[in-house]
Amino acid sequence: MPTPIAMPKLGITMEEGTVVEWPYAVGDRVEKGQVVLIIESEKAEVEIEAAETGVVRHYYVDAGDTVPCGTLLGAMTEGEDDGFDVAEFEGTHAAEAATQPGSSAGRAPRRPAPPRPSAAPVRRLGAAPATPAARVRARALEIDVTTVLGTGPGGRITREDVDEWAERRKRLVVVAQGVSLDVPQHGSGEPVLLLPGLGTDVSAFAQQIPALSASHHVYGINPRGVAGSDAPEQEGYTVAQAAADAAAVCDVPAHVVGASLGAAVALELALAQPAKVRTLTLITPFVTSDARLDAVSDSWSRLAADVTPDVLARSLLPWFFSAAFLADDTRRERIVRGLGTTVARVPAATLHRSVTGLHAWSGTRTADLAQLAVPTLVLIAGGDLLTPDATSIATEIPGATMVLIPGAGHGLTIEAPEAVTEAILAHLSAAS
Repeated sequence: MPTPIAMPKLGITMEEGTVVEWPYAVGDRVEKGQVVLIIESEKAEVEIEAAETGVVRHYYVDAGDTVPCGTLLGAMTEGEDDGFDVAEFEGTHAAEAATQPGSSAGRAPRRPAPPRPSAAPVRRLGAAPATPAARVRARALEIDVTTVLGTGPGGRITREDVDEWAERRKRLVVVAQGVSLDVPQHGSGEPVLLLPGLGTDVSAFAQQIPALSASHHVYGINPRGVAGSDAPEQEGYTVAQAAADAAAVCDVPAHVVGASLGAAVALELALAQPAKVRTLTLITPFVTSDARLDAVSDSWSRLAADVTPDVLARSLLPWFFSAAFLADDTRRERIVRGLGTTVARVPAATLHRSVTGLHAWSGTRTADLAQLAVPTLVLIAGGDLLTPDATSIATEIPGATMVLIPGAGHGLTIEAPEAVTEAILAHLSAAS
């Protein structure tokens, strides 16, 4: 006989409840006492345990739906082969519920208002509890659930977060004792290392990766503390350390491409270990951070601890992109969603450590540019507010090729993706 899972009445005043989460999928086996359902009533979440051991056969109500107490939410059977008819069991339960005094079961679910499409999920590291399903999944995969980035309400860690984290851990590359980096790889051929800027991950190169990976082995290096990379507790993540990490990813000379702070890392790598660099591409580079860059990076670090990724992304737009680019409302909202997802992968602690490293490196390599002896491409954004000295960097590097993209803002790989991709491919081709 199937066992019903119904919306419980947990108090005299409770008339309805909201299904927050089904921790198990249909077909999963649930042991007696395990959490089979999470509901919300009167602003409190409650975990409902399975009354018997069995197999989940069907869910009648989706997560997010609000229904009256007594409503049939799901059904379980002792075994997966036990007879069960979805419609018949629902009818039987409804008939039985209708005989109960004061019953309101069977009314149509009241669905909550949909979330605003522009809002990015909150992602925080260890800042909110994990769902029961996430804890079960983490134990099965032998993952410390507190290390997982959560995307649920208030940063709550979901089962999907655990699965995504596990996938990221599969592609980790050891770069130092006790430190591994998340390095997604694409294509085959000569190696290309992609080094993202402050507070971003390799998704900043999303529009360049397909073309580059068609003829090269692309390594997208997420720095310490970013996405799935380890985040050792240090006062700061230095540029020299990031350069050493990049060198450890690939054991042969590589084409190194860096944007903004990633360009600083690329410069440091070319100066400290020139044998590891076949060509150098610097996108919106700097060697000395001016007062504006210092102010923006410091503000970014502080905001990350206090606001949602959506708000943070919106606050960064004027610094990253030109007015002409932002004038298109549809495109602007799309960029907000993408940037919101990206900045959510960078915890506030990582930002603070990265900004500390940026400040410490600023001005230390100004006199060393003339020592660079690798083929270098410098990509300059004509409307860049954050790194306006990129042109002078290009003139100081012997034989450097300079490509100016008029009017574009600091987020060059996103605002002018085709021009960036074309310039990089031409540079790599010339060195082959």
